[in-house]
Amino acid sequence: MLNALVTLAAEPAGEEAQNPLLPAAYDIIWSLVCFIIIAVVVWRVALPRMAKLLDERSAAIEGNIAKADEAQRQAEAALEEYTAQLAEARREAGEIRETANQDGRKIVAEAKETAAAEAARITAAAHNQIEAERQTALVQLRTEVGTLAVDLAGNVIGETLTDDARANAVVDRFLAELEASETLGQAQGPVSK
Repeated sequence: MLNALVTLAAEPAGEEAQNPLLPAAYDIIWSLVCFIIIAVVVWRVALPRMAKLLDERSAAIEGNIAKADEAQRQAEAALEEYTAQLAEARREAGEIRETANQDGRKIVAEAKETAAAEAARITAAAHNQIEAERQTALVQLRTEVGTLAVDLAGNVIGETLTDDARANAVVDRFLAELEASETLGQAQGPVSK
């Protein structure tokens, strides 16, 4: 309050007292002129630029949203395609696996058939060889038995059997009797002692 008194005392007495809360008229006029100039500049320059900037940002945001939606649709399409390809690959893998199993079974069956045929061939060859060796042994045995029989018969009779016809007849008769006794022994079964 002291300040207000000092201000009143310093004012000249001839002038009207002015309200300290209200500014002077020249301050109001100059403030109003400055405000109008700033408002016109803002309205003519700043607002169109701000509106243009906001429109560009809005368009960019909408464009990015559209791009994002398109990218999402493409990603979903790619996912569906990938899922379809994966299902197709799994189906093909199953078919390949089944084909491989069938081929494996065929190969095993063919190998078994080949092995059985080879075993049959080897068995037949062995039987043929055994039969040939048996025949050879039989011929050799007949020859040796014949020689022994002729020698034995010559010793029993007391004369030498040098006549081939007679010797062959004796050998044949001896072998026929031997075979007959074998056949009779096989028909009766094993003889127990």
